[in-house]
Amino acid sequence: MSVTPSQPLVLGVSGASGMIYAVRALRHLLLADLAVDLVASRAAAEVWRSESHIPFPSAPELQEKFWREQAGVPDRGQLVCHRSSNVGARIASGSFRTRGMVILPCSMSTVGKLASGVGSDLLERAADVHLKEGRCLAIVPRETPFNLIHLRNLTTLAEAGARIVPAIPAWYHQPQTIEDLVDFVVARVLDCFGLDCVPLNRWQGNVDQAED
Repeated sequence: MSVTPSQPLVLGVSGASGMIYAVRALRHLLLADLAVDLVASRAAAEVWRSESHIPFPSAPELQEKFWREQAGVPDRGQLVCHRSSNVGARIASGSFRTRGMVILPCSMSTVGKLASGVGSDLLERAADVHLKEGRCLAIVPRETPFNLIHLRNLTTLAEAGARIVPAIPAWYHQPQTIEDLVDFVVARVLDCFGLDCVPLNRWQGNVDQAED
């Protein structure tokens, strides 16, 4: 499938802890002047309020301002927000072309529904559309430990074509802040879509030195 610069990446935000992952991903995408269609589930709004104690707006136009403020990017890129209840939004149709979709973070409830083919809201419907269209769908589970049901559901999604990218940071890039750890995960997620817009000291390999 050919992708044009104007085609958005769909960013789904579900009700798992770790809203900072969504904020940092959005920041880097907008700073790269990319287009993003964002849908947050009702549970995501509850988790946001719990983690940040900041009200989460429901109206799409207020959400756009809200997310841009959180990401610290007031006027770069393109951002379209959707209500989770609007199953008639453009990202609910396979005829609307996208770069792909990432659910970041992804709750185990959302994983279970997707693995069962359930599309009860726009986030789930859009994810199902990406699977059926054969487009890249990246799932970023933020849960620990996994039980057997979680693992089986993730396996089902992987077998259906989804990319499973757990929120597991590395340390070889010498992180100094929480944002450094988060950005490593974000960078690896965006690698799934061929996007290199997160500053990252990537692994270059060890220098081969002869033994004495």
